[in-house]
Amino acid sequence: MSEHFIERPRFLCSLGGAAATVTALPGGIPILHAASGCAGNFAWTQNGGSGLQVGGYCGSLTVPSSNMQENEVVFGGEERLREQIKNTLEVIDGGLYVVLTGCVPEMIGDDIFAVVNDFRDEGAPIIGAITGGFRGNSYWGYDLVLQALVKDYLERDLPKVKGKVNLWGVVPYMDPFWRGNLEGARHLLELLGLEVNAFFTPTDTLENIRRAGEAELNVVVSDIYGQEAARQFEDRHGTPYLTLPLPIGPSASGEFLRAVGNALNLESDRVEAVIAREKRHYYQILEPLTDCWNDLDLQRYTVVVGDGNYAVALTRFLADDLGWLPELTVCTDQLKDEEREALAGRVANLSSGYRTNLVFETDASEVLGHLNRHWPRTKGEKYHNAFSPAFVVGSSLERELAIQLGAPHLSVSFPVANRAVLDRGYTGFRGGLRLAEDLIGAIVVNR
Repeated sequence: MSEHFIERPRFLCSLGGAAATVTALPGGIPILHAASGCAGNFAWTQNGGSGLQVGGYCGSLTVPSSNMQENEVVFGGEERLREQIKNTLEVIDGGLYVVLTGCVPEMIGDDIFAVVNDFRDEGAPIIGAITGGFRGNSYWGYDLVLQALVKDYLERDLPKVKGKVNLWGVVPYMDPFWRGNLEGARHLLELLGLEVNAFFTPTDTLENIRRAGEAELNVVVSDIYGQEAARQFEDRHGTPYLTLPLPIGPSASGEFLRAVGNALNLESDRVEAVIAREKRHYYQILEPLTDCWNDLDLQRYTVVVGDGNYAVALTRFLADDLGWLPELTVCTDQLKDEEREALAGRVANLSSGYRTNLVFETDASEVLGHLNRHWPRTKGEKYHNAFSPAFVVGSSLERELAIQLGAPHLSVSFPVANRAVLDRGYTGFRGGLRLAEDLIGAIVVNR
């Protein structure tokens, strides 16, 4: 029997992703019902991969946890959880408390909802989610938290409000640029005059989240993340959802706005006027760079390595907007066949007509092998390494690949350990400018 080991994985367990997601909610307090050490393990993993974003109020190493020991494994941990919830409500000020399960309580059969519902009956703002680490990776933990919100927190049977939408698909912390990317996508929607509930930005509130059922559309900027929650939302609250790729740069942002406008029956002339204005601004800012672009020959062959959101979005921006040549695109997620087909369809229809070689690979050490198979080196000929000038866009794990290729490198997808990230983002027209700035800056940094 053959076994496949993932070297340097690019994700946490589902409990880690769920805890990060709750921490990102306004006033969200995760309460872990898990073994001792879980929080510490994924906190430092997150710290090493999210652009130094760790900690904060009741996040990271300060997260409340039942810290289950052998006694709870033998006799059950529900009473220990009850004690932990009671203490947390007394000493930690929060707006929403979310109990999250680790592997151990699920294996021994603890019923967290029996405990949680007792506190709900007393008026505590608390819900639970089954998030044992063996259920999936951290991206799935994000979806599980959204599902719990849809099921137990959102108000039911609210009338729809015209022009109100929810924005999903950007996973807090697993996208190190999640704050800026959500803000950029929100800004695009607001350009159309829409009221946007993004759940995780500083302008969002728990009250807005409770009333998310008023939205007439859920916009999910991912073919993978948040999809199951969006389906459950449609079943429970009657709100349809629209799946679009993460909009980076003018081409993707223009299509994003057209798709949303069409779904909401907005006037096409109004939508096109917004796109034209934003494109004009984009190219006015980019225009002064053109002389250096030509004189310094800043076009590059590119290897793109990223998750299900970034692999597609970065490839499209490079090929359709920046004029680079993304020869190899590596998606690092563990995906189902239908999810792979969805991503393949996205990169097969680039407006530039450029064709990248898309592969699905979770092991960081295999990326160079994929490149060599796609772009073989022929010894003895004049151009021994014809993959030049090159650039690697990926995570911090691709730094070694960039060194081997003699290429500049920019960390964008998780893990990002060599950049500090606050609210920088790459979505929208202006996010495309930021990305172009960072890419070209990485080329000329040592000139």
